[in-house]
Amino acid sequence: MSQNRLEQLFKFYEEDPNDPFTIYAIATELRGTEPQRAMQFYEKLLSEHERYVGTYYHAASLYVEFGQPDKAEQTYKKGMLISRQEGNMHAFAELQQAYNKFAGLDYEDE
Repeated sequence: MSQNRLEQLFKFYEEDPNDPFTIYAIATELRGTEPQRAMQFYEKLLSEHERYVGTYYHAASLYVEFGQPDKAEQTYKKGMLISRQEGNMHAFAELQQAYNKFAGLDYEDE
């Protein structure tokens, strides 16, 4: 994580705390080093910008890491629903694949 990049993102956030792209970028920057803090930004997106499809994959995977499978499942499912409503089939496919892996449905032929 680049400290300068994170500082710049927080300046953008101060200027417009409702810009979903900036919130998402901050969460993504924080994810590797401060996952709890990153989740606060992902949850802000989930509650205030639910149509920002990119959030669902990352938030759900963090819920898995945090040992919160019920929240992860809800997040994957809602993300798949919204991505289909938005016509974003690429995001839908990624979410579906991640959900299938999470749910143990990603088996391979032996």
